[in-house]
Amino acid sequence: MEQLRRLDLDRYLVPFSLRQVPQYRYDVVVLGTGVAGCVTALSAARSGASVAVLAKDDVGVTNTAWARGGVAAVLGDDDTFEDHLADTVEVGCGLVDEDVARRVIEGGPGSVARLEGLGARFDRREDGRPDLSMEGGHSHARILHAQGDSTGKEIQGTLGQAIEDEPGIDVFTEMFGIDVLSDDSGRTVGVLCRNHRGELTAYGASQVVLATGGGGQIYRETTNPTIATGDGVAMGFRAGAAVRDMEFIQFHPTCLYIAGAARVLISEIVRGAGGVLRDRNGVRFMPEVHPDAELAPRDTVSRAVSRRMAETGSTSVGLDLTDVDRDPHVAFPSISRICRFFGIDIAKDPIPVRPGAHYMIGGLAVDRSGETSVPGLWAVGECASTGLHGANRMGSNSLLEGMVLGETVGRSAAVAAAAAGRPEIQSAAERVREDAPSGVQVNIADLTYSLKSLMWRQMGVERNAAGMEGALETFDFWARAVRSLRLDDDRSVELVNMLTVARLATLGACHRAESRGTHFRSDHPARDDAHWRVHIEQAPERMVEIIRSVELKQSPVRSAAGVPAP
Repeated sequence: MEQLRRLDLDRYLVPFSLRQVPQYRYDVVVLGTGVAGCVTALSAARSGASVAVLAKDDVGVTNTAWARGGVAAVLGDDDTFEDHLADTVEVGCGLVDEDVARRVIEGGPGSVARLEGLGARFDRREDGRPDLSMEGGHSHARILHAQGDSTGKEIQGTLGQAIEDEPGIDVFTEMFGIDVLSDDSGRTVGVLCRNHRGELTAYGASQVVLATGGGGQIYRETTNPTIATGDGVAMGFRAGAAVRDMEFIQFHPTCLYIAGAARVLISEIVRGAGGVLRDRNGVRFMPEVHPDAELAPRDTVSRAVSRRMAETGSTSVGLDLTDVDRDPHVAFPSISRICRFFGIDIAKDPIPVRPGAHYMIGGLAVDRSGETSVPGLWAVGECASTGLHGANRMGSNSLLEGMVLGETVGRSAAVAAAAAGRPEIQSAAERVREDAPSGVQVNIADLTYSLKSLMWRQMGVERNAAGMEGALETFDFWARAVRSLRLDDDRSVELVNMLTVARLATLGACHRAESRGTHFRSDHPARDDAHWRVHIEQAPERMVEIIRSVELKQSPVRSAAGVPAP
């Protein structure tokens, strides 16, 4: 099935002239310095390419650095690749690409070894074996950690130092990506950026890799840092790249919830070690919801928490660590330190938690090498839709994905750059603006918060047609207001990107008339494999957005028991 919708979207947000904008030329430009971006840059440089890495903030300010979970890898004696694959497929609710998942899973041990070769230090037992833990959806203990709950920080520090030390890589910090640049044929020729002083810079390259992370900031409640505004997906879509499965947004069930404080993720390893969820009356409720109780898939736990909050009239539930098998202050030092600041002793006080937007499963549709539908434009990590996660990401598979597929994307981009040569950038003309009436101003901060609140109410853990269609009408209204902005600062460009990603996610959710994985519709609560075991793709073509359902082309993956996965 296919639908057409009018596309009201500028190709370029900011005009520029080559006579006034400095240019740097490289073989490959990578936007993003999380695990996916760093591994991609290292792989491309070691394949002979000259590489520019652009960081929106400092190198260490990424979603990776915030990751308090771990890396899922088959490192235990009783674990197998087939077990990990079967778990991933089951959690992915019928939309996992078997070939991609197998390649990522089988690449796990090697990627961990490469990180250790760069200096990463993971937790080990006294006998030297990896100290592996359980997380929701996993049938074996296969989650590798660093310093208990600081895995992302360890990986980020290791890879950040590695790209700084690599001779073939130049790192540019506080460089905000605005537009992917194309020639008249639509082929990628570079990217336009703005630095912290407001000055424009063009980076010319035949291969541009978007590793910009997710868009959690489109929600009021989120575990993501403030930089996660969906920039890469919006940039790629404006350049003509198709997006896929944008309706699948994973909510993490346990975010620290204290009014006035930034939301902090309370890692799943806490529940894996014995932490249990209790409502405001002290009643443990997950055993009645799912056989795996607190270690059920994240979408199940998130819905259960939201419903129990509604039933009891509370703003949070409690995460109780009193039965954890070791001292929680020692096991989870980062979480202990944060909670202590707010007067919570995690060894005896329940941690107030509620769901928050955590991971953007959909993104720019890529092929097996990581290239989008636009020649020379690649995507990797959270901003890419590879098929690994299906309709629901299994915990700790995302760092693994960035580590394994970053190697592939880096090598492939370097090879493509050697064949393509260095292209010429063309100036971009002024976008068509609709001036607001005299005396009327668009309040960017207010509009941004309104967007985040609207997405939380109408595109949250549970959604329905009436709410989503109302949201789309509001997005169209806001888009007209935003067209009056000059977009001469980063916050205004971020607002455009957030509106774009929110609209794409809501359109996909409206189109998918069923519930599957992270996408739950109260007006279509059942999963419908007969009609909806498909990917939803949105592609911008000639000012018309094509929304199509793409059938899966793969054989079913069999579980460890030999039964076809759902």
